[in-house]
Amino acid sequence: MPKHIALKDPRRESRIYSARTVTAMALVLGLLGIVLSRYHSLQITEYEAYSTQSESNRVKLQPLPPKRGLIYDRNGVLLADNRPSYILSIVKERLPRDDDNRPMLEETLTALQQMVPISESDLEKFHKKLSRRRPYEAVPLHFRLTEEERARLAVNRFRLPGVVVDAQLLRHYTHGELFSHALGYVGRINEQEALELDESDYRGTFHVGKVGVEKYYEDVLHGTVGYQNVESNAHGRILRVLERHDPLPGADLTLHLDIRVQQAAFEALGDRRGAVVAIDPLTGGVLALVSTPGFDTNLFVNGISSADYSALRDSPDVPLFNRAVQGQYPPGSTVKPIMGMAGLESGLVTPETTVPDPGWYRLPGDSRRYRDWILRIRGTGHAPKVDLKMAIAESCDVYFYDLARRLTIDSMHEYLEPYGLGSRTGIDTTNERRGVLPSTQWKREAMAQPWYPGETLSAGIGQGYVLTTPLQLAVATTVLASRGERRVPRFLKAIDGEPLEAPVLEPVGGSVANWDAVHDGMLEVVHGKRGTAKKLADGIQYRMAGKTGTAQVIGIAQNAVYNEDEVAERHRHHGLFIAFAPQEEPTIAVAIIVENGGGSSAASPIARKVIDTWLLGEAG
Repeated sequence: MPKHIALKDPRRESRIYSARTVTAMALVLGLLGIVLSRYHSLQITEYEAYSTQSESNRVKLQPLPPKRGLIYDRNGVLLADNRPSYILSIVKERLPRDDDNRPMLEETLTALQQMVPISESDLEKFHKKLSRRRPYEAVPLHFRLTEEERARLAVNRFRLPGVVVDAQLLRHYTHGELFSHALGYVGRINEQEALELDESDYRGTFHVGKVGVEKYYEDVLHGTVGYQNVESNAHGRILRVLERHDPLPGADLTLHLDIRVQQAAFEALGDRRGAVVAIDPLTGGVLALVSTPGFDTNLFVNGISSADYSALRDSPDVPLFNRAVQGQYPPGSTVKPIMGMAGLESGLVTPETTVPDPGWYRLPGDSRRYRDWILRIRGTGHAPKVDLKMAIAESCDVYFYDLARRLTIDSMHEYLEPYGLGSRTGIDTTNERRGVLPSTQWKREAMAQPWYPGETLSAGIGQGYVLTTPLQLAVATTVLASRGERRVPRFLKAIDGEPLEAPVLEPVGGSVANWDAVHDGMLEVVHGKRGTAKKLADGIQYRMAGKTGTAQVIGIAQNAVYNEDEVAERHRHHGLFIAFAPQEEPTIAVAIIVENGGGSSAASPIARKVIDTWLLGEAG
């Protein structure tokens, strides 16, 4: 009998269906439980955290950098401006992601390099800034995009998520090299500065004052950062501004500097190495401060290239060196009017006191001869007897050798220090050096050596250990011009139009007769028949009081003769000159040095051009 085969088992199918149904229901209920649990977590347990995160992705706090204050000269001529510029930046968090969910930074940089010239220096600075930025903060990569570069980036914008092009004001120096050492410059904030600056004050700001007036008045010029809350989409594009607090611009500065006087000094120096400082004795205002060679300060604003910086750094003329405030030179004979005043006030000499001048001087008990500069020319001294007026007018070394010996080095230090020699003047700029005004104590501390009498004689004519900056000489000249009044030299004349006065210091004492005697000697330098700068008087329309000076660069043996034509250019004497005018009521005092100029004849004509420009409105 054939076996029965069941084609359908309703009971078994019913059991399978029931099992599957229960499993499906359990799975659905499980998934629903997970969803409900997650929903509970999102909406209740972790609501605040996710709500904040969502809001931060949608609403951003953007810093609004302030406009840097402008800088003007005393006549309202714009010296430091702000010009619009476009900056290429990257927001790392908005970059596309790779398979490992990492921002595709290197790929983006590679793509950008094909569109915009990005240097290795730019990349290095970008990576440094990237390492210390805040989340969602745009990090600058390239400054001053051209119109063509902006257009190229705009066309490829869809391919470059996270890449931002923003407009910003950048510093521009309208006269470049002319005011390079007077104004200084701004530059990108470096790593060290980022640690020192208040981050909240400099959010959105990429530049800071580096040197000069720009650095000294950074707090005044910078301003106060603002901010705005903006709503953006998933691609970071701003949809609307929710809240805005405008930044406060930095204050505008008006300086005592006069572009006409500055230009005259700069052109008069020409291609020679040197410095000119001009100060108004009545106010302490710096009318001109020139150091040559200078440099184009605009090169530093966005980070100077390695090639440009190397050229400046390695130049034998050291254009980055501010000779006016950092250069320390022997003042030479320019110190003699101050020495004369010291002799008069100490009672060691009177205007009528005379000293015999054979062309050399000898210390008691010493066979060495300390020569007068004129001995090489005449073979003898200035005159059988020399008084103070002649000593200043003809720059008689023998007179001041004798005066220095009688004063002693410590008394010289005491009398010369109030003129501002051997100490910083306190000018409102950076990197000022103090010079050297020697004394017995100074040499013991600096060199662990005693002081020798011969060194006193050298100091008496501004040689030996005495070192001054051109700025110090200019300040000392203002003291001579104002008959003892002292003011701290100042660039700043006004802040946002509000005038400021330079601090007044304790005056240098001196009788009217003594000041007159020194002034008479300085007048003879220019207007006397035998004055060392008598050529300056040709066609002059005012009375100028001055003093020539020559600073020795290399030592000359006792019996050797200095021959300029046989000496290398950089071993020739420095030429110096100080002056003030008009002598009756001085409104300008100048100090000039021409490095390796060969003597004062290289410096004195510069003073005439500078003073003519100030008093007469022309370079003469």
